[in-house]
Amino acid sequence: MTSTLPPGTRGLRQVRIYSRFFAQIFVKKFDSVCLRLYKYTVDCILDMGATKTYRHGQILRLVSSERIANQEDLRRRLAQQRLRVTQATLSRDLQELKLVKTTEGYRTGTALPEESAGVAPLTRALREFLLDIRPAENLLVLKTPPSGAQPLAAAVDAAKFPEIAGTIAGDDTVLIITPNRKTRESLQKKIEAHVK
Repeated sequence: MTSTLPPGTRGLRQVRIYSRFFAQIFVKKFDSVCLRLYKYTVDCILDMGATKTYRHGQILRLVSSERIANQEDLRRRLAQQRLRVTQATLSRDLQELKLVKTTEGYRTGTALPEESAGVAPLTRALREFLLDIRPAENLLVLKTPPSGAQPLAAAVDAAKFPEIAGTIAGDDTVLIITPNRKTRESLQKKIEAHVK
């Protein structure tokens, strides 16, 4: 028996069948891709948390077992363990772990000797990192060893001097901006008093 479809509609029916078939395949593939992307994202988020916890544990292990002189040394030791971190991340980790830099290397805040317990954080940071003070009109430039500018700038910011309009820290230089020359001179005297 022959089909009683009007001429020209047979091809339209085939197009509908094929389009439904391809739509079902597309939806299945799309759902599969979305599911894989979701699982990958969740795994990455979980790995990030585990990595931070693991990294903190490794930092504490390294600091307690060997002398770590500076952040660059710690960063290199972590890289040997395939933990790649930026200087900013390492600074945050040290702050979160409450590790402080001493003459013997990094130590936990509770392991500090009694004589340093009474020293203000700014005074400690200035004594540890400050190499030179260079005034320039309303600007005050503090020179530090490599990787010393960030912790020194953080200590200066935490001191909340009213003379400071802002601070900028590079690798070995802290730029302190004051409103005018008079306030810069006042700030310079205060900072120099902390060093003595």
